[in-house]
Amino acid sequence: MSNHLADPAAAGTAVFPARPEWLTLSAALADEVPVIADRDDLLVTIAPGAGGGAAACFYPGPALIEVDGNHLKVDPTTVDPANIGDRTRYAATWGALTHECGHAKHTAWDPPEDAPAGVVEAAMLLEEARMEAAQIRRRPDDRYWLRACVKELVADDLHLFADPATAPQMTPADAARSAALLLARADGGVLTEVEVAPLARVIENVLGPDTLGKLRAVWQAALNTADDDGETMLDLGRQWCGILATDPNQTTPPGTSGTPNGTGSPTPGTKSPMAEAIATVLDNVTANVARQQPPEDPAARAAAAQEREKAAHKEADLAARKTFRPGGPRDGRTALAGTRPPTQEERTAARVLARALDSAGARERSAIKTTSVVPPGRLRMRGALAADAQRAAGALPTAEPFTRITRAATPTPPLRLGIACDVSGTMRWARDHVASAAWILATAARHTRVPADTAAVIFGNHVRPLTHPGRTPAVVTEFKSDDNWEDIPTAIAALDGALGLSSPGAARLLVIVSDGQFRDQPRAEGQKRLDRLRVAGCAVLWLTTNKSDTPLDGARVHLLTDPATTAQAIGRAATAALRAAH
Repeated sequence: MSNHLADPAAAGTAVFPARPEWLTLSAALADEVPVIADRDDLLVTIAPGAGGGAAACFYPGPALIEVDGNHLKVDPTTVDPANIGDRTRYAATWGALTHECGHAKHTAWDPPEDAPAGVVEAAMLLEEARMEAAQIRRRPDDRYWLRACVKELVADDLHLFADPATAPQMTPADAARSAALLLARADGGVLTEVEVAPLARVIENVLGPDTLGKLRAVWQAALNTADDDGETMLDLGRQWCGILATDPNQTTPPGTSGTPNGTGSPTPGTKSPMAEAIATVLDNVTANVARQQPPEDPAARAAAAQEREKAAHKEADLAARKTFRPGGPRDGRTALAGTRPPTQEERTAARVLARALDSAGARERSAIKTTSVVPPGRLRMRGALAADAQRAAGALPTAEPFTRITRAATPTPPLRLGIACDVSGTMRWARDHVASAAWILATAARHTRVPADTAAVIFGNHVRPLTHPGRTPAVVTEFKSDDNWEDIPTAIAALDGALGLSSPGAARLLVIVSDGQFRDQPRAEGQKRLDRLRVAGCAVLWLTTNKSDTPLDGARVHLLTDPATTAQAIGRAATAALRAAH
């Protein structure tokens, strides 16, 4: 059996009486393992000397995990395993605990008592990588912790640091054992091919490419074996012994069997090239883990996301108040150019769009089927006969033979639509068309039966409102287009705060009219805000006239062949968003 997977009949190591802090920590660890192992019957003991000589050990019979407290390396009174952030202080110990939880969950088979000892040893050797691969498929974040403890686990299994005489030698048996413990972990996804490459070269030098290829096929088959398929694992163990031509009835302790192969056989008292390569791999993995970001606490991650969302909402509300408040500042650039009365064509376009929104917002009445004991409704003979039979039997009739269908109106989803137009010097073509479209959309929102709200802003050095949410403009507001900056982040935030574009419960559409020629800073911030709206379910339409323009990522781009069709393009997108809303 493995150093840290005990015989099923074993009862654990006697380590008591332990100091109170170890008892407290044992109870705290026991509270955490049900989630990791998907079992609620496990006991945990951590104390100096526990683990049966390994960093940790799982005893299947009593459902006990033992962890050697000597590997903890921190004061046990300061350990808080419920805090994921605290686990990095003792990552190797937590990884060993996770490894044993993996055995408790995924090693769901026991070798028969009459199974050949060598076959069982080979099967349990293959079980190490198979189990860890299954664990990270079920819990991907556990990969970090399994990597953190691989040095201690593999060093124990290979007797790497105990004595140069028992450390792995340049023999086929030791090469195969090292391959099963490290190369198989790379194929299973715990380690990487780059990390194990130095050892792979030494192993291939000892075994030869043909033998190594056959062994790889065996451990890859093990990686795809079910948790409870002990018969297949034992068969793979027999194949392992056959490939290496070892006695299936005898175990093979590391460093004690076989004739050294390859070059670089060590002098007495020194490590072999195999042991040196293993140590290099383990050191590299340890260094990589130290540079890696540990898993985050899901609760902390959710709380941080909630805080970011609150901050974004607060920022959007502030931008909306600043942009749309009455008598807001009009100094600086981003200038409005006065107002004009709407034309007859614009009035007609607003009424046409309102009717289109009415049609898009119309929903089929929902049919509700009900049954009853008495009319009204359609009589179902099966129900009537069932009621008669119940009466004849002296039972209280429960059958409801009458069926009726009532139809209820389905509420129309509200529409929230925001328009943001770039007023940098390259966007002069959009001035008249966007001013007209903003008035048409706002007026259509008043005339439609759909509960609709719109707002429009221009953005350059500043953000200015063209139309306000909840108001129907009497005149068309025109603007200039001669700024040299594009404050698109504030424009998106202002429309979000004014219309609730990031809040569910409505059909939401953000329209951006721009060539996308932004500086790096507003582009990056604008992309973040646009991504947030898209994740929240808000559709984003980007209008431009040139294929060489550079819209933000994720927006649906519409190329205007005729800028005069701006209002129609926005109207079609609005009706499409309304139809898609549930």
